[in-house]
Amino acid sequence: MIIESTTMFLSLKNNGKLVSILKPEELFNPCEPNVTGCIQWGEDPAEPEQFRKNNLRFLSGESLPRCWLNDHYRDAEVHKRAPQSIPDYR
Repeated sequence: MIIESTTMFLSLKNNGKLVSILKPEELFNPCEPNVTGCIQWGEDPAEPEQFRKNNLRFLSGESLPRCWLNDHYRDAEVHKRAPQSIPDYR
């Protein structure tokens, strides 16, 4: 069985340049503030570099989901639903 790898592209918020994401697992990890990728410019492959996730967006212009950016994105909801006997560790 052959598994083809797919490439994920995002764009930089400040200039719209296309970024090829090399390590999607970094992108999906909310504890990781950066992701490894390459600027897509011309035919020559660019050197991999680190990009701040908060400076990236989908090609449609939409922001990345909060669950990819903030590991505490559901803390308020969890504490709101938690029984009063559970201590608040925030």
